[in-house]
Amino acid sequence: MTPPAKPSWRKPAGILLILLLIATWAAIVVSLADWLPPLWWPLKALFFIAAGIVWALPLKPLLRWTETGAWR
Repeated sequence: MTPPAKPSWRKPAGILLILLLIATWAAIVVSLADWLPPLWWPLKALFFIAAGIVWALPLKPLLRWTETGAWR
């Protein structure tokens, strides 16, 4: 019988990095939104939709690292 695998420290570190990424991105988006001129609401909605999608781009390498330990 094989001994159980030792838990990896990468998963808790990855969770913390994801939370940090979300908090940082939210702060950036809110700061940028304050600088937007008074735009028509659909244009502001497009800004927030794009910002809501873009934050997920760095997740794939980060999740791969938490699973395998390799960035590529």
